[in-house]
Amino acid sequence: MSPVKLLYKPVGAGFGMLGGALAGALFNRLWKTVAGEDDAPDAHDEERAWPEILAAAALQGAIFAVVRAAVDRGGAVGVRRLTGTWPG
Repeated sequence: MSPVKLLYKPVGAGFGMLGGALAGALFNRLWKTVAGEDDAPDAHDEERAWPEILAAAALQGAIFAVVRAAVDRGGAVGVRRLTGTWPG
């Protein structure tokens, strides 16, 4: 394994945590705007209907996937610009 790939592992993990926090904040803000509620439904919330729970889960999953891909790709591009080597 190249030194760049080895050094990128902890940096990538840090970017992942940052991306998770960003995705969570984005989802909460979007849910508040779309549904007009402060809290998204939880799977164990018996007062919420299936469609609402599944819609919230799908939206949350999509946001997390897009943010994760953007953060991962941006980190890899940044490493290549700094080192000239692709970390993946």
